[in-house]
Amino acid sequence: MISALLLPAALFAQGRRVDAGETFLEPLQKRDSVLIADQLRYGVVLKDVKENTPLALPELKPEQDSPLEIVGSWQLDSTRVSGRKESPARYDIRASLVLAAFMGGSYELPDIPVLLNGDTLVFRAGEPLEVKELPVDMETFQPNDIKPQVKFPYTFGEVFPWVLGVLLFAALVYLLVRAVLRHRKAAEEKADAEPAHIRALRKLDAFRSDKFWAPEKQKSFYSGVTDTLREYIASRFGVGALEMTTAELFYALKDAKDIPADLYQEMKDLFERADFVKFAKFTASDEDNAKVLPGAVRFVTTTYQSQLEADEKQKEGKQEEE
Repeated sequence: MISALLLPAALFAQGRRVDAGETFLEPLQKRDSVLIADQLRYGVVLKDVKENTPLALPELKPEQDSPLEIVGSWQLDSTRVSGRKESPARYDIRASLVLAAFMGGSYELPDIPVLLNGDTLVFRAGEPLEVKELPVDMETFQPNDIKPQVKFPYTFGEVFPWVLGVLLFAALVYLLVRAVLRHRKAAEEKADAEPAHIRALRKLDAFRSDKFWAPEKQKSFYSGVTDTLREYIASRFGVGALEMTTAELFYALKDAKDIPADLYQEMKDLFERADFVKFAKFTASDEDNAKVLPGAVRFVTTTYQSQLEADEKQKEGKQEEE
């Protein structure tokens, strides 16, 4: 471990003085010249210093009224550590401080003496520090303002990848939406291609469970069954069943020859009970609930069978005429 003492510069004039090379000067701002108020790191590099070696650095002070100032105190950084485990470590050390000039001009930097093992190592200052003032407009005698960043127009090579990416994304979205719509349309066409009685029986089969009889589920149970029957009636008998009230619907069906009187009354009772469940918070009994699906299925199959028989008679009549 290396540490340093700060001693007055006058004390370094005593003892043996050794020429140890040059100092280093590094600007902290990355540019090709030093401007007013720019900070620079000024210091020395000590090679192969043994651990726990006494080290002293001078208290550097700028001359009175000098525009050159010292910012902060000495800083020690170990750049390399060497040595074996059984021997003390040896270090390469950078000792430096930060300078800043607040007026343009040329500045001679002081030599840096370092007291090490009783010897005074003298590091010579290099070239003078040249500090440039801000450029001045010779017409107004004012410092030139900082120029804004130059904005170059976008090139085709810069824009093309973004345009291509947007087009590809739009194409993918279009294909995805088209695939979804095509799948939905195919499903609808498949459903429309099914005979009305097949669609009705398939939907009614989904309600084949007494779990729908619970009071809190009866509304959806009766709505599902009657909506399915309305769709079937609209397709089978050609009436606007989906928009009609229960009274209007059964008034339109009262003269239908394909519906037996007992089945007509049973369906009318079912629809009226469904209205009470949906709109009057009526709770149907398990006995009534148990009759719903069998009655609905019997209505679909009976009326469909009547249609088949009528179609068969019509076909036979045409054959006889021929």
